[in-house]
Amino acid sequence: MRCDRPVCPECLREASVGYQCVDCVAEGQRGTRHPVTVAGARLSTKPMVVPALIAINVLVHALTSVQAGNPMENFRSGLFEAWSLWPLPVADGQWWRLITSGFLHIGLLHLLVNMVALWIIGRDLEMVLGRVRFASVYLLSLLGGSTAVFLFGGPVNPVAGASGAVYGLMGGIAVAAFRLKLNLRPILMIIGINIVLTLSIPGISLFGHLGGLVLGLASTAALLYAPASRRTAWQFGSLAGLLVVLVVLLVTRDLQFGDVICDVQPDGRVGCIRLPG
Repeated sequence: MRCDRPVCPECLREASVGYQCVDCVAEGQRGTRHPVTVAGARLSTKPMVVPALIAINVLVHALTSVQAGNPMENFRSGLFEAWSLWPLPVADGQWWRLITSGFLHIGLLHLLVNMVALWIIGRDLEMVLGRVRFASVYLLSLLGGSTAVFLFGGPVNPVAGASGAVYGLMGGIAVAAFRLKLNLRPILMIIGINIVLTLSIPGISLFGHLGGLVLGLASTAALLYAPASRRTAWQFGSLAGLLVVLVVLLVTRDLQFGDVICDVQPDGRVGCIRLPG
């Protein structure tokens, strides 16, 4: 051992040369440079954020299903009504819908499709970006999709789903593949197919998908193309800048709506009116 102190067998740890006590191992690790990814994140072999996101989405779907009494009609639950995104309640001050709507899904098939996509795409992107950066890209993409719906969607058309965030991850994995000089064709084909499906299947939010895609592209590019000399400050400064842009757009659109009042109706649904101004 390096410290020559007496130690019990249970406290010994295998090191590069022989065995050392836990204090010697910790001291040696402090002076070791850990390998990092192109985004500056420490290399990891196990994704943590993606399974957590999937668990949250499944839990929320289970709660809405129990409330509605039917997993295929969970959109009839009170929680779904309170968390889904449609612009008028947001203009009334219910800003949480911009985030909570990204954890709601209409029926089991909607949930399954988004969670499979999140698992397949998200694991690789989390390994490249690291946990904190990946979570930032996911949340910015989710908010980007919600912002696009708030800006351009119908005032009384409810929207829900993690699709905006998933589209952001699609954009992110495309940027990562380009940065790492990998074959882009499979990724671009997947994005193209999903956009075609978005345009051809009724009821899917085009604005939510495109808004998430744009923010996923922009935020991942900010992370992967940051100058190495001041990488962390550049990365999180850029992400903060994107967040500020989204907030400005949201506030501007809110002012355009004018005064809106929303209330819960006797049937449990939310009713809104726009006051003349």
